[in-house]
Amino acid sequence: MIKPQSVSTVESVDEPTQSVATGVYICVHGHFYQPPRENPSLDAVGRQSSAAPFHDWNERILHESYRPNAFARILNDQGEVASIVNNYEHISFNIGPTLMSWLERHDLETYQRILEADRRSCDRHSGHGNAIAQAYNHIILPLANHRDKVTQVRWGIADFQRRFGRDPEGMWLAETAVDNDSLTVLVSEGIRFIVLAPSQAARCRRFGRADGYDNWQMVEHGEIDPRRPYRCFLPEQPNGRNYIDIFFYDGPISGDMGFDDILHSSQQFADRLSRAVRPDAGQDEHSHQSEHYSGGDQERSQLVSVATDGETFGHHRQGTEKTLAYALTHEFPARGWQVTSYAHYLSLQPPTWEVQLKPVTAWSCSHGVDRWQHDCGCGGGGGWQQQWRAPLREALDWLRDRLCRLYEKASADLLIDPWEARNGYISVVGDRSARSLNQFFADHQLHLLTSAERTAALRLLEMQRHTLLMYTSCGWFFDEISRPEGTQILCYAARAMELAEAVSGISLEAEFIGRLEQAPSNVDYFKTGAGVYLKQVQPASVSLEQVVAHYAMGSLFSTYRTEQPLYCYTLRRQDYYQQPLGTLTMAIGQVQVISTMTQDQTTLAFAVLHLGGWDFHCGIQAFPSRAAYSKAKAATIAAFTSNSIAQSVLAINQQFGRTYTLQDLFAEERQRIMQQLSQETLQRLDQLYEQVYRENYGVLMAFHRDRITVPQALQVAADITLSHRALEIIRSLEQDITEPGGDLLKITVGRVAELEGIATEAHHFRCELKLPGSQPILERLIWQGLSQTLQIAAPDRHRELETAVEGLERLIVLGYQLRLPLALYRVQELYYDFLTRVRSDQAKIATDQTTPVWNLLMRLGYALRMDAKAIGSV
Repeated sequence: MIKPQSVSTVESVDEPTQSVATGVYICVHGHFYQPPRENPSLDAVGRQSSAAPFHDWNERILHESYRPNAFARILNDQGEVASIVNNYEHISFNIGPTLMSWLERHDLETYQRILEADRRSCDRHSGHGNAIAQAYNHIILPLANHRDKVTQVRWGIADFQRRFGRDPEGMWLAETAVDNDSLTVLVSEGIRFIVLAPSQAARCRRFGRADGYDNWQMVEHGEIDPRRPYRCFLPEQPNGRNYIDIFFYDGPISGDMGFDDILHSSQQFADRLSRAVRPDAGQDEHSHQSEHYSGGDQERSQLVSVATDGETFGHHRQGTEKTLAYALTHEFPARGWQVTSYAHYLSLQPPTWEVQLKPVTAWSCSHGVDRWQHDCGCGGGGGWQQQWRAPLREALDWLRDRLCRLYEKASADLLIDPWEARNGYISVVGDRSARSLNQFFADHQLHLLTSAERTAALRLLEMQRHTLLMYTSCGWFFDEISRPEGTQILCYAARAMELAEAVSGISLEAEFIGRLEQAPSNVDYFKTGAGVYLKQVQPASVSLEQVVAHYAMGSLFSTYRTEQPLYCYTLRRQDYYQQPLGTLTMAIGQVQVISTMTQDQTTLAFAVLHLGGWDFHCGIQAFPSRAAYSKAKAATIAAFTSNSIAQSVLAINQQFGRTYTLQDLFAEERQRIMQQLSQETLQRLDQLYEQVYRENYGVLMAFHRDRITVPQALQVAADITLSHRALEIIRSLEQDITEPGGDLLKITVGRVAELEGIATEAHHFRCELKLPGSQPILERLIWQGLSQTLQIAAPDRHRELETAVEGLERLIVLGYQLRLPLALYRVQELYYDFLTRVRSDQAKIATDQTTPVWNLLMRLGYALRMDAKAIGSV
């Protein structure tokens, strides 16, 4: 428990004599976070079938929550879009740095919209933005050693500064887990406030009154009043500040957001919040929560603050980002409430109350932080044991300590201060350019490092990065060690050990696996954590040889550049030879493999033989000289030209060492090649079905005319033939999209007519069209067509505009005819931005609703399900 300070210490704090804020303030905080899912060997997320139809869970939640909150719709009574709101501009939020890194790479538009939201909130609230930082990779800070706490906080701050361009005022702690040492680190690093659950407070009292302190109020059962900020005092700090401010979110309401139906509508949400408003703010004096949270004195303002996982809005609760948008921009202001953030409210109403916390606590475990180290019972509720938690943490702690000693020893001749270098390494994690690397080494190298020494230092630092990542809290959160989260942190451990061995030659893996044997799994297949490691972690590791095998087999089907990026590697081609011979194809080459992470460079040669179908034979070898490679290449080519498969395979085995097959490739590359290999067979089948359909067209007509059940073979022939025809036309449309210049809608009019004819024919024959990949093509076509159309929205181009609008309407209707669930959100956003600008710039276009141009824009809005009259009118 934090020790209380003397009266003189407290009274020395410069506080206003009264609140600057007045009235009711509402703060909704969203904790946006996903566990890192990247394969540590590739720095890329693999396909996750459970997230279908999306590639992986990050992508799925992006489309269900992160992006919808950046472009939240407010609908009119007819379900048309009347307004688009950036929810991040109105809520307090933190987004995990590892998630932000993924967003930056995979959806730059959403990423920039989040940054823009913070900038706008800063402008509106005197520099106090909505965004707060997060300890870097969601570790449980109280269970980390002091050194790791410092790195986690500094990395979180540095990542925030790089993205948002300002210092963070607050920081979100993973699972709100906190202890005294964590608070000390936060204060020493300049963090001004944190957010906790009400159950984490022990007692509170007012401070700074002329008549001295009030008595302590015991609030250890969650009774603390969350409608004000509190100050928690610490021992004196080097930076001169001996306190951190704390907001406690309203526990009951926050729980209802996740587990009740209060987000069903904005009115229900506001009604639930209103029960926390004090009677003196004009609410019901008999409100249960107002009585429950009475604190004995009444400030002129009060804060109703709620916090929940950001994914609640749209992912856990579908469509609730719309509820939130309307509540923030209409419902709350209509009730006289001011929407704010923690940082802004703290600038208006500094604490007048002191709080002391329980020793070690978190928001999702009633046993302190045992959920991440013991069999405490907190979990998924499935009845499985959690006895694996303690051995898992003990094994990782053992590994961490061994790696720390190795790190200090191996970096002693490379880095001025190894731990300060680790703290500063976040600058490289966020930017791996040559300029960033040069600046990092200029700051931290003990002497001017050679290329080999730089690589050694980067290996050590990457080893430390993965050591930190292996403590990501999700690995312990649920009931079973073999879940994806537990497997993921073990993958980080494996990568850390791999890097350690590359630097020192010391292998720690066998002993680590032995320690994992003490972690019992609930799944018989694995039995223990050692089984999880052997059956799930080791197979996921990717060697440099596998990277080159991927390149070699892929080169038979793709044209690679001289310098080809491949996940977190660059492969620089030094030699390449390919020769077909009947049904066989052979490729031989040599590439330099450069790691983006460590700048490590290795030259490997390959020889790959495609025997037809899915049968590949690929050898990978490192040759000591160019001459040795040339000799092996010549011998392998000679065997191949002898027209003997056996001799060719034998030559590859003899000259190129260990061999790989298609099964050894990364799953997605393997699937891509399999699809390409299937194309010839599928094409022949399409031709057969086309012939059956054409020869039996009249028979099909008769069956449908007389309403007789069509024989399955004939119906399948119709389904496949019409689907194939439509796919061919849609793929030709994709080429039109990529062609620069020209009137896109005019160019595609003929193909659109053909598709309309196919849709009519399919409807008549009751065909089930299967058009994989067609939806995004049509969506892009509509987007580009709209972009061109809006450029001619002027009175003197009325006729052109009318033709373009008709074309867009046809495309949208075509999507429905082909039964493609068009997602027109980007198209709607383009239209919304245009109309909003038009309304603010009347010189550009007449906004009189009687003009022909305006009528066409209204007609276009109707097709896009947009309320053109409402957009930009306020």
